[in-house]
Amino acid sequence: MAFITGTFLIDAPASALNNSGDAIEGARTENTSSTKFIKTRQGNYPYVSAQALRFWLRNTLLRYPEFGWQSSPIGREQKIAYTDANPLDWWDDDLFGYMRAPSKKKKEKNISVEALTPIESDKEGDAAALTRVSPFRASTLVAIEPVYLTNDFGVMARHEGDPVPFEHQFYRATLKGLFSIDMRSAGTFTFRERTGFRNLDKVRRQMAEEQGLEQIGSDAYRLPFEQRVKRVQALLYAFGRLEGGAKQALHYTDVSPAFTMAAVTRGGNHPFGRVIAADRGEPVLRRDALEQVLDVLQEDLLSGIYVGRTVGFMDTSAASLAELSLGDAHPREALDALAAEIGQHPEWWE
Repeated sequence: MAFITGTFLIDAPASALNNSGDAIEGARTENTSSTKFIKTRQGNYPYVSAQALRFWLRNTLLRYPEFGWQSSPIGREQKIAYTDANPLDWWDDDLFGYMRAPSKKKKEKNISVEALTPIESDKEGDAAALTRVSPFRASTLVAIEPVYLTNDFGVMARHEGDPVPFEHQFYRATLKGLFSIDMRSAGTFTFRERTGFRNLDKVRRQMAEEQGLEQIGSDAYRLPFEQRVKRVQALLYAFGRLEGGAKQALHYTDVSPAFTMAAVTRGGNHPFGRVIAADRGEPVLRRDALEQVLDVLQEDLLSGIYVGRTVGFMDTSAASLAELSLGDAHPREALDALAAEIGQHPEWWE
């Protein structure tokens, strides 16, 4: 089984990219906005949740209509919400997974779900749950070293009377994240009676038959190769153009990767998780760790290693990358090149 695996860095020079909703401890005002961070003995590590990253990606994909991304509609009941759970038509249902488990309480039904693809009923007449494990996996983005969190004090004073004070937190950090895409699972939909693998019910299986999808074994359907490639390519394109983040009106942080390293690998274990270290606050390439990957895991690297770095970021590592013949492209160029290569190897998708 082949996986696209990558690591990437976001340069956050003065940022608050994912807020917690909790009050700032020891704040001087009642109106506060705190950022998410991991508290350890070594200090505080700011982070961005994987959920926030996935939200950024979805929004980025919709800003580029040339990618062809098809976003799933949302159904809302009183206390729950879910996507259409139709990966045949909707690309994010395919690559981001879903859990459509309608409420069994009739009083909670909402008319907004009527626009969705119908769902098969169970023996009791209730809609049966549909679930899909996400082929796209992402880590939490965490600072590469602990940092001091800054409490910024401000006021709203554009009115008569006393100003209204408020405080918010921000930080200066380099955030590191990992991602992986299961190439075999992308565009392949199972109907096993098992949580995470009951992607299709009878309604969607009939749709698969009508669309002429290939049946795989006794419990799966698969999209044509070209469609599977196009969907995954769109996700890689979006990574290189990533936009998003909280407090952009105050801090305006470019969240597109300043550095990325990715490849197609055999198996889902991540080879690049330890190749970046911190040196007095700055990210640096651990050449010894990367050389170990190239030596020990050589047979697991199915593609070339695609490295991208923006000039002005990690400049001290440029020489090592050049000596290892890993190139020095821009992160967007590196991810676009990887996207092109995955379309040339059908064997990686089996």
